[in-house]
Amino acid sequence: MSWYSYVACFFAGGFLTNAVPHFVYGVCGDRLPTPFAHPPGKGLSSPIVNVLWALVNIVVGCYLFRVGRVASCDLTRVVFFAGVVVMSVMLSVGFAKKHTE
Repeated sequence: MSWYSYVACFFAGGFLTNAVPHFVYGVCGDRLPTPFAHPPGKGLSSPIVNVLWALVNIVVGCYLFRVGRVASCDLTRVVFFAGVVVMSVMLSVGFAKKHTE
């Protein structure tokens, strides 16, 4: 397995995890920060922007999942899960600030 397969596995976990809150908030009609907000990542984007951002994350995450061949061995699954963990923690910290500002 090439080194880039592990990188793809890690980022597949990150992109697919990032899609979840944006999709859920978007379909519920709530606003959430995206890179397209003003200021980027801090302002709140519309529900439609959040749904579209989630769909982009899903497409990229699925592509990386396939490139990384996540299901092919145990180590790729561990690296994928590491991406999920890292992105989950980053999102929880980042979105917690949304409620305090």
